[in-house]
Amino acid sequence: MGRLHDLYDLEGQSPWLDNLKRGWITSGELERWVERGIRGITSNPTIFQKAIEASDAYDDQFGTLMRDGRTVTDSYWELVTSDIREALRILRPVFDASGGGDGFVSVEVAPSLAHDTDGTIAAARHLNETIAQPNLLVKIPGTAEGLPAIEQMIAEGRSVNVTLLFSIERYSEVIDAYLNGLERYAASGGDLSTVSSVASFFVSRVDTEADNRLAAIGTPEALELQGKTAVANAQLAYGLFLERFAGERWDALAAKGARLQRPLWASTSTKNPAYPDTLYVDTLIGPDTVNTMPDGTLADVEDHGTIARTVDADLAAARSVLDRLAEVGVDLGDVTATLEAEGVASFSKSFDELIAALDTKAHELRP
Repeated sequence: MGRLHDLYDLEGQSPWLDNLKRGWITSGELERWVERGIRGITSNPTIFQKAIEASDAYDDQFGTLMRDGRTVTDSYWELVTSDIREALRILRPVFDASGGGDGFVSVEVAPSLAHDTDGTIAAARHLNETIAQPNLLVKIPGTAEGLPAIEQMIAEGRSVNVTLLFSIERYSEVIDAYLNGLERYAASGGDLSTVSSVASFFVSRVDTEADNRLAAIGTPEALELQGKTAVANAQLAYGLFLERFAGERWDALAAKGARLQRPLWASTSTKNPAYPDTLYVDTLIGPDTVNTMPDGTLADVEDHGTIARTVDADLAAARSVLDRLAEVGVDLGDVTATLEAEGVASFSKSFDELIAALDTKAHELRP
């Protein structure tokens, strides 16, 4: 069937597509990806900026919305939710066939809300209720302010994709938020089997930032660590996943139908051309995980990816990498904090630029 099918069938990892654009929906390309083994879709403000600005596929709907007197921002959300609804329809057979285990499509709250707990809760509720499909995941950034919103959404029985995770410490807090939310939902009489979540742990960006710092240090010991930080960090996150989703607390929730909050490896295209193009896929394969990849990386994996369980093959070696990173003078905590701030800023910039471009287009459409 191909390597993408093998990822799931042989190793229990779900390959998802980290891209969405209307042309793929209308041309049947999205269905073809599903046939090739894709089991979910992720989107973000940058993806929609590229999709909408690079195509005229949205012009007719946007023009209609403008003529109806809608604001530019409201029109943006109409364009986005239209694509999300169609993607949800296309992925619904995967959702049904997997008993609700896969077939999800993710849409993100406005990036300006990353540090606004109440605003995030309101926006996540609105998206959940407006789209109202069981295979929808609303993306909430895993910032400090996002944690209470994540717990609240889970406590209300709403499924969530926690995004922009870089540090193991913050990931641990996200797991707490998920478990707390499940316990609250169970206490209110909710059906835990209807709640799903993934925790999106970003990978390649960690190497980009750490490698720059290692290059600045410049010693042989530092340079030898280049290209190793991101994988080690993610592998230890998987170790935490195995540890936290076991034992009495989890067993009690699982007995009530709770689903694992799977780690989702994000930012898995290779940014450094010196590294193998499937580096952040081949090294992070294991059961109960997701890897969301842009179409180029999916094609690379399909062509020459190595399908074998690797994510927890040597956690001691992964720990050693991070220990040595500290020894040469790189503060991983500062690396991950920097990346979280940059991630929020990048998505906010994409959102603002797209709204500005749509505003310009709206002026052109108005008589």
